[in-house]
Amino acid sequence: MATKKMMHDIKEDDAEIREKYRLRTVDKYNILDTAPEKQLDQLTSLAAKICGTPMALISVIDEDRQWFKSNQGFDTKETPREHSFCTHAIEDDSIMVVEDATKDQRFAGNPFVVGAPDIRFYAGSPLVMENGHALGTLCVIDRKPRKLSENQLEILQILSDAAVTHLELRRALMDMKLIEGILPICAWCRNIRQPDGSWQTLYEHVMAKRRVSHSICPDCAGEIS
Repeated sequence: MATKKMMHDIKEDDAEIREKYRLRTVDKYNILDTAPEKQLDQLTSLAAKICGTPMALISVIDEDRQWFKSNQGFDTKETPREHSFCTHAIEDDSIMVVEDATKDQRFAGNPFVVGAPDIRFYAGSPLVMENGHALGTLCVIDRKPRKLSENQLEILQILSDAAVTHLELRRALMDMKLIEGILPICAWCRNIRQPDGSWQTLYEHVMAKRRVSHSICPDCAGEIS
């Protein structure tokens, strides 16, 4: 597993390699196209209130799109990655601030700047996971140029860290559920241990858990004939 130090050791000309590992991280957290989560919506709501912005998002950057896990005030579920401010924000570990997008050559011609929702201000904190890769950002957006105070920037970082913690716990819970689903099977006889400590044959275990229909597979039918 890559560590944060390892990722910082990768040279700038290895951006393609970094992105390959980052996309693997996105897949590993299994978050794309999942339902909204109250805890994350609370974080974006709080970010918008504290920063005084009409929009706040938790974005996940996929290979060719930007998808929003949490969305306050932005009237779409996803955008093309090529138009994403957050794609630029995840290139660093620190908060990226754009005070006036019309004066930033990276964004002046962006369709979300020249047209609805008329973005002017953006501040995004990368969601850097334990392996050093960023899934996306927690960001705040306004339709007018502005600045954030040092206190607001500090709180935005705290909220971003809280989102990372939630996503790490979410993944750990998925891993635990997966482990719980693994059968405690005897390596020798293949019997299955039950919660009360007794053992059943695989057939008995399946019969107790599921309705079973009986038939004969082609291979066995061939042996019988």
